[in-house]
Amino acid sequence: MKFVARFVFHIVSNAVALLAASYFIPGFMLTGGVVPLATAALVLTLINTFIRPILKLLLGPIVVITFGLFTIVINAALLYLLDLWSPAITIQGYLPLLLGTLIVSAVNAVLGFAAKKSAN
Repeated sequence: MKFVARFVFHIVSNAVALLAASYFIPGFMLTGGVVPLATAALVLTLINTFIRPILKLLLGPIVVITFGLFTIVINAALLYLLDLWSPAITIQGYLPLLLGTLIVSAVNAVLGFAAKKSAN
């Protein structure tokens, strides 16, 4: 039951992060209403749940050599993968992709920290 609650929390957190990125970054567009946003957030959550750990395991030495900064590249690649798979998300260029990655990561980190803090 706890896994389901965390999974739903990650979907909501990703939806808020995608909304924040589309609001603040020109070139990062979110089209449609609530259903395409929820679908994109679900796809991003599934990507982060299944593909991200495999990439971090395979690219672990590069992450260690760059003191963890290569995780930004991994997150950007996963956000680009979301752009390819989801018709609701359009990212126009590398700068919006990089800025969107930073905003999505920051929002997820803040919401995750707040959720852990409130659970204690």
